[in-house]
Amino acid sequence: MDRTNTAYSEISIQVSLSGFSFNGRPWLSAEHVFTTPELQRRYDKVEVSLLTPKVTLVPDAFVDPVSARKALAQVASLRESDFVETIQIPSLGATLVYSNSLDESLSKVLAQTVLPVSGEPVRVLPEMYYLLRELDNISEYNKILASWHGGWLHLVIAQGKSLCLANVFEAPDFTTAEYFLFLAMKRLQLNPEVSTAHFRTPLDPESEMSLYRYFKAVVQL
Repeated sequence: MDRTNTAYSEISIQVSLSGFSFNGRPWLSAEHVFTTPELQRRYDKVEVSLLTPKVTLVPDAFVDPVSARKALAQVASLRESDFVETIQIPSLGATLVYSNSLDESLSKVLAQTVLPVSGEPVRVLPEMYYLLRELDNISEYNKILASWHGGWLHLVIAQGKSLCLANVFEAPDFTTAEYFLFLAMKRLQLNPEVSTAHFRTPLDPESEMSLYRYFKAVVQL
């Protein structure tokens, strides 16, 4: 395919139990999948993430099919029927172990509806994967990345090349999400006044202004 005069196109879709967002747009309910024009075309790059709380990061040397499920069961509530998957994070020398078994079908529908130019459905990956991947794109020494929606805060904090935290916290409202964010920073002795908070999920104006009271800057990725 000759793309010499064709703009490169990509779409990043995030899915929670209560809806979906794409390219930083406000959250939409499932009924908008087949009526939103942006979802009815093909893209050079398509990413679909699910905000699943069932994730854990394990050093590569300790990962195999049996130990992976056991490791995830130690930090998340797993049912016998839950399907456990893995994906490597080469930059960290670690493997993300996760389960997308949340009794939802929206992520699968979107992955089969919004297709890349190849026509092949993309793999639905956990939101935590994209937060960890984004670390390499943050130039600041204190790297704070988060996603919040559907009652869960997904939080990654690193200093330089050292990963300090990668966890999911139950946060039914944004005030609770802020509590866990600041608690983590306090325990890691990080000063928000000299740090930037990066959010992959869209923030409403009130939430964004709340963060601005504490952080040097707030960036929506």
